[in-house]
Amino acid sequence: MRVISGEYGGRRLKALDGDNTRPTTDKVKESIFNIIGPYFDGGTALDLYAGSGGLAIEAVSRGMDLAICIEKNFAALKIIKENIEVTKEPEKFVLKKMDANKALELLREEEIKIDLVLLDPPYAKQEIEKQLERMLTYKLLSEQAIIVCETDKSVELPQTIGTLGKYREAIYGITQITIYKQEEYDD
Repeated sequence: MRVISGEYGGRRLKALDGDNTRPTTDKVKESIFNIIGPYFDGGTALDLYAGSGGLAIEAVSRGMDLAICIEKNFAALKIIKENIEVTKEPEKFVLKKMDANKALELLREEEIKIDLVLLDPPYAKQEIEKQLERMLTYKLLSEQAIIVCETDKSVELPQTIGTLGKYREAIYGITQITIYKQEEYDD
């Protein structure tokens, strides 16, 4: 696993051993960023199920100012810390050990505005629709926010969630990528 492009392009990242996380493959990661970017002019990314931190690191490598990584698995947190060290810019990352739903409450209190949401929950514990509704209720999303959802290809996410509309969908092997944008700001 590696950083595909941008400032940290080519740097190798570690993945957690075992079945606790499913790191996004380099091919899928490259496809995601080609659809949504491929580069950014600043902004804040939220990786709600950070796993190895690979998606958040890729987002910062491609121009995001800050990535907030949420992960509750202790072993995964250790890997994320090691991967952040590879960037040599730890100040561009905030790592929090907590449950995804508790993290949304905390972000609400801090009045954070998110420009890029990366949602790759464990397939069996997928709450994407509820969590996106909560983000809208808490007003966490910027007007131009992009939401990337990674699920099993059998998962059918709705066409709209609140003010978010499905922008694009793609299947890569067993993985489905669904991208949402604020409907009134869709270009």
